Amino acid sequence: MSSAAAASAASDPIAPFSTRVGWIGTGVMGRSMCGHLIRAGYTVTVFNRTVSKAQPLLDMGARLADSPRSLAALSDVVFSIVGYPSDVRSVLLDPSSGALASLRPGGVVVDMTTSDPSLAEEISAAASAIGCHAVDAPVSGGDGGARNATLAIFAGGDPATVRRLEPLLSVMGKVNYMGSPGKGQFAKLGNQITIASTMVGLVEGMVFANKAGLDIGSFVSAISTGSAGSKSLDSQGKRILQRDFEARFYVNHFVKDLGICLKESQRMGLALPGLALAQQLYLSLKAHGEGNLGIQALILALERLNNVKLENAGSSNLEFKECAA
Repeated sequence: MSSAAAASAASDPIAPFSTRVGWIGTGVMGRSMCGHLIRAGYTVTVFNRTVSKAQPLLDMGARLADSPRSLAALSDVVFSIVGYPSDVRSVLLDPSSGALASLRPGGVVVDMTTSDPSLAEEISAAASAIGCHAVDAPVSGGDGGARNATLAIFAGGDPATVRRLEPLLSVMGKVNYMGSPGKGQFAKLGNQITIASTMVGLVEGMVFANKAGLDIGSFVSAISTGSAGSKSLDSQGKRILQRDFEARFYVNHFVKDLGICLKESQRMGLALPGLALAQQLYLSLKAHGEGNLGIQALILALERLNNVKLENAGSSNLEFKECAA
């Protein structure tokens, strides 16, 4: 494709009848997010290392690719949402099997994994070198936000490219443009820092109330309508009361996110003691073999630390809401 043709392709409007979508990563969130695009009428090709996890999307009409490279050859826009930065590097940048090895000029890669800002910048530079575009667009809202298409999407990259992607991104949630390549990742890391410290405050308050002899259900319900109320309290409070530690967002992935936050904070010369404490508490869960539980399992770390277990949970009037990690 000539440079003129590439420029034309990059400015073509995105629409179901003309835009081919590739989707890499069909886990708990990716499967729901991709499903919205299929229901919106887009032609979608998917890749996942465990094919069975992609089966619901294949049943909806998606095609299956045997590698990110073969997927990109059939796509105009390639999305990825995988586990770790090393996975992002593999599926997008690997010279033999990665998506950028076959994406045609004018194509776009959109990485929605929470990852390193520097990796987002590297992907953007690699895409630009072959006449393509890259956007980092990590999300917040957990599996509930993915299912309900209410995710907060933090987008970094060329503003015109992000605007052009709006028909795709808006199918999954609300797009927030954060700035140049890597800035979407920085915004998501700030989001995770906020959640981490909020979770520490939540479980400490519950352990304190329990020790004071309060009915924990009544306590959580009471503070939810005051200044201590938060989405974390709404989404996690009732789960903790019910001892429901099923993962909507894995401890293992949160440890990864907070590790990136600490690394970036150190690079910027920032001291964030709340972040460091939260990371240590979540690492203790992982050390106890609880990495596949949800982030609400932080209460287990506080219970162990104080040799207590929440009692008198009672009944809470909290409305059950989805995780916003």
